[in-house]
Amino acid sequence: MGRFDYDSELIKALEAVYGSDVFNFLESLSRPPSRYYVRVNVLKASVDDVLRRLRDRGFEVFRDEVLDEAIYFPVKGPYEVPSAKWYVVADKKAAESVLLGSDLYVPGVIKGEFRKGVEVNVITEYGDVIAYGIAEIDSDSIGRVDRGIAVRVVKSRYDVVKIRELPEFKEGLIYPQSLPSMLVCALMDPKAGEVIVDMCAAPGGKTGHLVERSYGRALVYAFDHSKKKVERMVEELSRLGHIGRVKVFKADSRYLDVDFSWLRADKVVVDPPCSALGVIPKLYDSKRYSDIKVLSEYQFQFLKTAAKVVREGGLISYSTCTVTLEEGEELVERAINQLGLEVIEPKIRLGSSGITSAPWGMYLIRFHPHIHGVPGYFISLLRRRN
Repeated sequence: MGRFDYDSELIKALEAVYGSDVFNFLESLSRPPSRYYVRVNVLKASVDDVLRRLRDRGFEVFRDEVLDEAIYFPVKGPYEVPSAKWYVVADKKAAESVLLGSDLYVPGVIKGEFRKGVEVNVITEYGDVIAYGIAEIDSDSIGRVDRGIAVRVVKSRYDVVKIRELPEFKEGLIYPQSLPSMLVCALMDPKAGEVIVDMCAAPGGKTGHLVERSYGRALVYAFDHSKKKVERMVEELSRLGHIGRVKVFKADSRYLDVDFSWLRADKVVVDPPCSALGVIPKLYDSKRYSDIKVLSEYQFQFLKTAAKVVREGGLISYSTCTVTLEEGEELVERAINQLGLEVIEPKIRLGSSGITSAPWGMYLIRFHPHIHGVPGYFISLLRRRN
């Protein structure tokens, strides 16, 4: 079902990572992970309590084998989707959620022909049918209504628990987060009294995890340059009960060394905007190799500032939800040569090692969707040399 418009140079960049296996990688992008992970907010509930509550209501849910706070629901499918006379076209982001069984909300509707109460198919902009459901509004309402459910999904290509409808979500006991993303903060191992900076914090997943991992005793600073994203992050941190434990700022964190010159951190989390080639499932995507080069330069700006903000001997995590060498190993090598950083060995080993002949490559962590059944991801731990 996936439709990918990548130029020849980008395909070559992916071949540099995967060789002849690149087609298996591309094919895997349209499939969801085999497990849908959530993180238990251990400041509000124990993992055992959350598992018991869910299992008592009949949910199939399991504890992760490595990360104590991680639990997961099996992703089921693919299924055949029943046909309907009426249709609704969903935008890319909404369609990829509907593919996993989420309801279609009004902001994600592009167009359609339907009446309230009729059976409809939810389709992509390319006409691919991804779900069947019941319309909750008339198509005439599109443009006049800006919130609420447009289609209540009955059957989708894949089936995942509707996390945001669970009381555990509403109570702030859980947070949806991929396993690789959770691993970042587990590796950072935040401690009481440490000053920790999350440079690209929205929507707040890693920020909240830092709070929970330190049992609320670390001093966490969260930055993002977008007002809308900061507002969303504050809402999310409030739901988790963490807002009093985090200092949130709207700022371009590439200039923290100037705008917040007093700030010195023991640890810095750098998870900057990236090409998102590892994000799954993708229904369609369009990118050029030039995008990768621009993003790589942009990402280095965050690392450059992180190296100034972190104290000597302090730790920086650099991670991205993508798979190119340009946004991974090559950027790390540049940081080693230009920023006085060194790669250190992670205390937890998951996924695969880095793709480089350099000795520090064995300390890098990569996840590949077609191999590990999780989103494609890159993680490195860097220490500022004394």
